[in-house]
Amino acid sequence: MTEQLQLIAVRIKELREISGISAESFALELNVELDLLLGYESGKTDIPVGFLYKVAHRFKMELSALLSGDQPKLHVYSVVRKGKGLNVDRRKQYNYENLAYNFIHKSVEPFLVTVAPDSENKIPEFNSHPGQEFNFVLEGSLLVIVDGHEIHLNEGDSIYFDSSYSHAMKALNDQSAKFLAVII
Repeated sequence: MTEQLQLIAVRIKELREISGISAESFALELNVELDLLLGYESGKTDIPVGFLYKVAHRFKMELSALLSGDQPKLHVYSVVRKGKGLNVDRRKQYNYENLAYNFIHKSVEPFLVTVAPDSENKIPEFNSHPGQEFNFVLEGSLLVIVDGHEIHLNEGDSIYFDSSYSHAMKALNDQSAKFLAVII
């Protein structure tokens, strides 16, 4: 796994331990199997964004602080230049770029997400997290699966959904897809 994933894993474990929460209690609270939590905390298992979002929410912290180890500092405005967002390098298929990582007390989490095509045509890994999500396709075509419903989106299309339902995205036509994801 990547160095960034290892650092995030250490932060999660430290937050839990500093708060005096057992791994068993934390797994139960976040609705994950204990073995899976321990895999996340060891950095040996890829950590879904939905789980990271739950951890950040649980400890009342900014998601970007959990991802980067730095607290956001800006409160009037924040500019992120093209390609300069906080990269969240966690999964082979997805690349997340946080577009407001340095703004404190955000009401939403905006990401530029690039989904690589899957040559093996596998079913994508599902995710869920509290809140709602808005996705706007900027490039390519995307299959979005929400609670078993398959929705095909093309450039310029958007979807808004309850992100507590299981969902996944898959690039279509053997080409990458890029979309703006806003987690609310």
